[in-house]
Amino acid sequence: MRLSSKWNRRNFLGSVGVFAGSVLAPRKVFSLNRGATGASPKNKTATVTGFGQSGNPYEELGVTTVINCEGTMTVLGGSLPHPELEAVMTMAGRHFVPIAELEVAAGNRIAQMLKLPDGYSAIVTSGAAAAIQSGLAGILTGDNEALIRQLPDLTGMKSEVIIQKSHRNPFDHQLRATGVKLVEIETQDQLRAAVNERTAMMHFSNFANAAGQIKVDEWVKLAKQYNIPCMNDAAADTPPVSHLWDYANMGYDLITFSGGKAIRGPQCAGMLIGRKELVANALLNNSPHEDTLGRSQKVGKEEIVGMVKALELFLNEDHDALAKEWQSRLERISSEITKVPGVSTSFFTPDIANHVPHMQITWDAARISLTPKEASKLLRSSKPSIAMGGGEQRPGLGMNSFMLQPGEDKIVAERLSRILRERAG
Repeated sequence: MRLSSKWNRRNFLGSVGVFAGSVLAPRKVFSLNRGATGASPKNKTATVTGFGQSGNPYEELGVTTVINCEGTMTVLGGSLPHPELEAVMTMAGRHFVPIAELEVAAGNRIAQMLKLPDGYSAIVTSGAAAAIQSGLAGILTGDNEALIRQLPDLTGMKSEVIIQKSHRNPFDHQLRATGVKLVEIETQDQLRAAVNERTAMMHFSNFANAAGQIKVDEWVKLAKQYNIPCMNDAAADTPPVSHLWDYANMGYDLITFSGGKAIRGPQCAGMLIGRKELVANALLNNSPHEDTLGRSQKVGKEEIVGMVKALELFLNEDHDALAKEWQSRLERISSEITKVPGVSTSFFTPDIANHVPHMQITWDAARISLTPKEASKLLRSSKPSIAMGGGEQRPGLGMNSFMLQPGEDKIVAERLSRILRERAG
């Protein structure tokens, strides 16, 4: 693929040249603060008039905010960012910068922070879903401009991805969006039989590790044996923090993470970590490049910078202390609601995905005339609204506390106790 030295919004080949050169010799990103508005980085605050003036734009729109007992759910807005993160993103919004160059610089910083193996880098994506799609797209097309423009037409490309049947889930829509056929297998023998000249990649859904016959460490070894790139979707699988580098150290070629979950980065950000060539090709299939499958999955300069800062903050947190606090919140709620006759609680931590303290809440149906679904609906319609649903396919209600804000555990305990008492016989 011929490279051009000139980069602009319309010059696809030039952007490839910038990216390739930056990987080999990363350059400092310079930006000029010269806007028509005369904005200055020193202007740290702005007076809000009109919409947002009340301090609660959601209320102004007529949308109810909720107390979040369900965790880092995309449908609830992910997580709440650190104040430092908001400040850094505001700084980033006051400058212009070449996005492809910024992606490389951010990826190199991420690789340094995570101490990734030699030859690994990263890019910031529009969530883990975009990382899945762009990662596979890069494997399919390489740096071939014609093939990149051609997707999802796979003429001249490999066209199959092998996946365990138990690992199928709604997120593999991002794989199918590239045009590939998903080939389901269950055993190592079936995997061996499925490998052929059309096989582009082997995909692993990390949260389904226990469900599949082939485990996370075995999958990557088999991929190496058959010389096939392999991807691990570990979107919600921090904590523990070590997962951010565990799978790269195992040898996975690409790993995806959500940025707006426990890392508390921008909700619309994620990370694709992997081998430099594959990461570079993934970026070529993504925004800001035009006429690409991933053009719609834009991640802005503010989110890229915000993801780097969020990761820095996440790595420096005292994760043991946080886990203890989350458990304490649950115990405070438990101590209140178990005063209601017939109510009991138990605690658990999922092995993987949302690996934080959870509480299961059950009650004697003979003493309390209430179904878990009814309880969840009553909590959601209360003021303040409380989001709490089922608990990891367990009976009763389930909750975690790591997205609660100070004092909200008391509100949850009081409201749930009242609902249970009102339905007690």
